Amino acid sequence: MNDEAVLTRREGAVGVMTFNRPERLNTLDLPMLLAMEAALDGLEADAQVRAIVITGADDRAFMAGGDINDLVTRRPTSWYDEFGKIVHRVFHRFEACDKPTVAAVNGWALGGGMEFMLCTDLRLMAAEARIGLPEIRLGLFPGGGGSQRLMRQIPLCQAKKLMFTGDHLDASQALALGLVNDVLPRTELLPRALALAARIAAHSPQTLKLLKHSMLHGAEMPLEQALAYERAMLAVVLDHADAKEGCQAFLDKRPPRFAGA
Repeated sequence: MNDEAVLTRREGAVGVMTFNRPERLNTLDLPMLLAMEAALDGLEADAQVRAIVITGADDRAFMAGGDINDLVTRRPTSWYDEFGKIVHRVFHRFEACDKPTVAAVNGWALGGGMEFMLCTDLRLMAAEARIGLPEIRLGLFPGGGGSQRLMRQIPLCQAKKLMFTGDHLDASQALALGLVNDVLPRTELLPRALALAARIAAHSPQTLKLLKHSMLHGAEMPLEQALAYERAMLAVVLDHADAKEGCQAFLDKRPPRFAGA
């Protein structure tokens, strides 16, 4: 049995990251967070990887939240503050990653698991999977960024209902709220996620990176400032060899050959 908390591999231009603590339902603790960050470091550094698929090691859980055994241990307030900073840092690393990310949510994504899912670009969900932010039931609230990201991704009243009640969502409910892009039979989930990531990876990595930056940062700006930022990103794109190659390939009626950064 592989004892690594997070596994990575590459399939063509797609990097695959697998949370590998099935005996603990892939719950989050400090070693798991640092393993996630190290795995992302490796995939970001691999120039052959142009998109990333993230999933869980077995069918029970994508990531079933924080490790309650770890959370129940009483520590000084300063420890929790430092832990929270690490959670925010690691999750934001995925959110701001230059390479598009696709979550293949194969099982439970609760608490920190759903908060992490909110940091990914695209989300496919197994029909049997469930997501939710049940922290309120434990006298807690979503502190891994969920209390802020969820209300930016769905209507505020819906975000409040989920966090105030701790209710779980099934796949059809998550799809109706716009939290996931598609719901699939579990057997089709990873193949479809890999196929989607491969389609994305065929595009210019430079353009994908700048498009992600434009959307991520622009969302927090007033519209006029966001449009100025978009123009700046587009100017860089238009000056890049990939834009020239894409336009020439269109005129030549052939597939483009994007070089990347």
